[in-house]
Amino acid sequence: MTFSFSFTGDDIEDDGTTQMPAAPPASTTKSTLTSTAGAFPVQGKPLLPPTYHSLDDILSCQPSKIAFSLLDVTLPDGRTLQLPRRELWDVRVQLMAEEDGDNPNAEAEAGLGQHDVKTGIYEGGFKSWESSVDLVKVLASGGLEEGLLAREPCILIELGCGTALPSLALFQWALAGKAKSEQQQPLVLTLADYNPTVLYLVTLPNMLLSWALQRKEDPVIRKAFTPDGELELIPEVIEAFKQTLINNRITLSFLSGGWSPEFVDLLYSPAVGFSQLPDSTKTLVLGSETIYSPFALENFSTTLLSILENERRDRPNGKAKALVAAKRLYFGVGGSLDDFIEKMRGFGTSVSTVFEETQGVSRGVVECLLP
Repeated sequence: MTFSFSFTGDDIEDDGTTQMPAAPPASTTKSTLTSTAGAFPVQGKPLLPPTYHSLDDILSCQPSKIAFSLLDVTLPDGRTLQLPRRELWDVRVQLMAEEDGDNPNAEAEAGLGQHDVKTGIYEGGFKSWESSVDLVKVLASGGLEEGLLAREPCILIELGCGTALPSLALFQWALAGKAKSEQQQPLVLTLADYNPTVLYLVTLPNMLLSWALQRKEDPVIRKAFTPDGELELIPEVIEAFKQTLINNRITLSFLSGGWSPEFVDLLYSPAVGFSQLPDSTKTLVLGSETIYSPFALENFSTTLLSILENERRDRPNGKAKALVAAKRLYFGVGGSLDDFIEKMRGFGTSVSTVFEETQGVSRGVVECLLP
């Protein structure tokens, strides 16, 4: 199933007209994920199985440098938050280098062609959607940047992360809060997307950029930013990034594949690290543009319910909630926010609306809690 949502303004990326520079030298890192993980399934075959990717796995797939732009998000209090996003033309350059020019359809296979979604092949992760910006605004109004991420053990899970704008905001706030805190509390941040290529081509690069932009006072980091708007991923930068995570007790994990009971089992496997956290840990699950069709809505809803149930069982003295952002109706596709609310309430979940956008395409953000 291939389609475009065809909403003006939904996709806040560029229009695809940016001229692509010449391909980089052959020294660009060859992605082990594309060669071993089956980045895109064949249409008609089973969906990608859930797969865990460590930070080192994803880092090993990075090129020598990444080009980026900044997205300005106006927060409810009037402040402007800048979120970095890797340029799509830079993604295309890396894909071309990895394919060694032998595959003329590499761009289309990677979801960088004319379609927003190719069901079972590409689930929209290279683009940033307006609902993800809505979610950033809701998170900002919830006071998370005031220190919660530094004061208490936290689990953050973004399902269908793509460019991971909400997680980028939380990551920035966590680093800022931890810099002011005397006692570091653990933060386990897990980013999940259907396509492993999305994780290594945009998700982690955006996390690296978010970190580096906050560390420009460091001479090594400052020197790694080029006048052309790129960040050079020299070994010193990568090591500094990893050391920052260690010093601040932040764990980054990555999952790819379809939402399913197997996905939930993998999420709660020892590799991700939830089991090491106290039963008072706070858990926040995020999702934006994840319920665009009845099939996606069904799988996402049951997966979300399983996570909330597991958290209530494993961390009875903590609090688990989910924030889900979506359009009110996905015309021609079948998903809707109202259907999601009805589904979750049918599971016995308390659902409340925390944000509504009525201008242009109607959108909303809802909070889900188990009573």
